[in-house]
Amino acid sequence: MTVVGHWRPESVLPMPRLYPSAMLPAAERLHRWRQSPSLFVREVFGITPDPWQDEVLEAFPHRPRLAMKACKGPGKTAVEAWLAWNFLLTRQHPKVAATSVTADNLADNLWSEMAKWRQRAPLLRHAFEWTRTRIFARQHPETWWMSARTWTKSADAQQQGQTLAGLHADHVLFVIDESGAIPDAVMASAEAALSSCQEGHIVQAGNPTHLEGPLWRACTTERALWHVTEISADPDDPKRSTRVKAEWAREQIQKYGRDNPWVLVNVFGKFPPGSLNTLIGPDECRAATRRFYRPEEYGAAARVLGVDVARFGDDASVIFPRQGLAAFAPQRFRNIDGTQGAGAVARKWQDWRADAVFIDDTGGWGASWIDNLRRLGRQPIGIGFASRPNDPRYDNKRTEMYFEAVEWIKAGGALPDVPELIAALSQTTYSFRGDRLLLEPKEQVKARIGHSPDDADAFVLTFAQPAAPSGGGRYARPGRCITDYDVLADM
Repeated sequence: MTVVGHWRPESVLPMPRLYPSAMLPAAERLHRWRQSPSLFVREVFGITPDPWQDEVLEAFPHRPRLAMKACKGPGKTAVEAWLAWNFLLTRQHPKVAATSVTADNLADNLWSEMAKWRQRAPLLRHAFEWTRTRIFARQHPETWWMSARTWTKSADAQQQGQTLAGLHADHVLFVIDESGAIPDAVMASAEAALSSCQEGHIVQAGNPTHLEGPLWRACTTERALWHVTEISADPDDPKRSTRVKAEWAREQIQKYGRDNPWVLVNVFGKFPPGSLNTLIGPDECRAATRRFYRPEEYGAAARVLGVDVARFGDDASVIFPRQGLAAFAPQRFRNIDGTQGAGAVARKWQDWRADAVFIDDTGGWGASWIDNLRRLGRQPIGIGFASRPNDPRYDNKRTEMYFEAVEWIKAGGALPDVPELIAALSQTTYSFRGDRLLLEPKEQVKARIGHSPDDADAFVLTFAQPAAPSGGGRYARPGRCITDYDVLADM
């Protein structure tokens, strides 16, 4: 290894016998670690990588592009950190840039992982300084470093493309964490930098949450350019990641099904099929409108009202009734205030003898309806669509309610024949935020279908919380509704 400037390998490598090769000259040790990152991990950190981690580590010196398509929790961030430390230590005056889908994600995951492994290696603590946004060689802080790069939420494609720009050196490495949700513009600047360096690498890793973007392209249309490693937690796969408990994986499969999009991504490490990017197909919705149940088949279930409150002049306020597997025709109102709306809900509540009423209180739009109903002696439950879900698979309450409603339809639920409802349910799409399912914004649905999804929002509100019949109906049995829902949780 050639010495550059005043830097000597011996000056950063401690002499005690910390590794099997400790008695070798420093330059020879660095050369061995450069050629075998797996050996570096074993000797510097004192651990044995998993088989799939060994595969990635050993491919690194020979392939400029590595992609890890992974299930949840197999140890991919550790591999990214090991490779970054290997590159920083064994190349002269390298420049490394790291990014992730958000600044918080980068700080909490990859950047903290870099700190963790530095603490475990006296060599790295001696040679490098770690800060919240930069890691640098103590002898050459201006030319030998790794930087944390992020972009603002409001950044356009051009601004996102500047995230990884500006790396000019003979040895360049880009580490892109959670690349399943990274914008294409970010990767483009990394690709451009590979054309002008002596040695350049891109390492990306993520969950296969999106059917677009850098990870998707690396695993599909551009696979010939990438060394792709697929990591699964499938309990029946002998090559599965042992860091993910087999019992947990089996529980998720049994609970949600092998074809569930969340299971596909987080357990099997697979991209969900394109057809699953929509919640439910229009044919399934129309089939639900042709189902019919006799009162005695649903009469023992709770009677629930979902109420969506209009936000703008062209939106409708909707009251949607559901009992068990039977949903009934909604009532729509336009241009009514909180007093009028509360009166309409109170009448339906009394006439139908509802057991629970859930009102959309996102942004406080339903507050006057809720307050007026309470003055009438009723106890409605306000639901914030952006608030915390009960199930950690979902990013927010709105997503959880929509998925619960779709499962209800697939389980045999009967829908009223409302074209606006079918359009909204069958044309709403989902993606992922991290490992959690997330519905597209309501505004995008409205733009696509030509009207606000008010009927769908009211319908899914009937799944906001478990409810049981309170008595009084011919088929009713005693029960109660959970009323301690915190609308402000995690907003």
